[in-house]
Amino acid sequence: MGLQALFFYLFSAIMIAAALMVVFSRNPVHSVLFLILTFFNAAALFLLTGAEFLALILVVVYVGAVAVLFLFVVMMLDIDFTELRSGVMRYAPVGTLIGIVLSAELIFVLGGNAFKVEPEADPVQPIPDLNAVSNTQALGDVLYTDFVHLFQIAGMVLLVAMIGAIVLTLRHKEGIKRQDIAAQVARSPETAVEVIDVKPGQGV
Repeated sequence: MGLQALFFYLFSAIMIAAALMVVFSRNPVHSVLFLILTFFNAAALFLLTGAEFLALILVVVYVGAVAVLFLFVVMMLDIDFTELRSGVMRYAPVGTLIGIVLSAELIFVLGGNAFKVEPEADPVQPIPDLNAVSNTQALGDVLYTDFVHLFQIAGMVLLVAMIGAIVLTLRHKEGIKRQDIAAQVARSPETAVEVIDVKPGQGV
């Protein structure tokens, strides 16, 4: 067994065990921590296959943002998970039906010829030579040349969604002074300066 195969089986075993602990762990904080461990091992498997871009995206986006967000939400909301689990059994028939359907679909896919992919005779976008350029550079060349307009549209959609979330959650409290740029620009010496005639021996 080579060193690469050894690391593959090691990371795969840890990832499967961590994924099972995400589901079976009773503490939700522990579930999120096991989820982070699962993402790290999946990123290691991507590195073994030469897809370093996907590995970095998995760590930066999912571990650095999504999983940490889950962790803070679970720790700050103080949800009573015992009360939530009290009515789980009434959804058991529906969950069992969905599980049977998903299992049948997996058996159908694995039993068929879904994974026997044959290369196209004349591909629309030729695959770049990964020996000449890195995986990240090859993805960047395709993304920022052939799909640059779709990439910009996706960025604008995400920007609009972010602005909409800020606007919907923004709440102004009463009695708090805020900067009014238009009022500052429109100030004049008459409104900005107040002259007070202080008599001798008296304060302001």
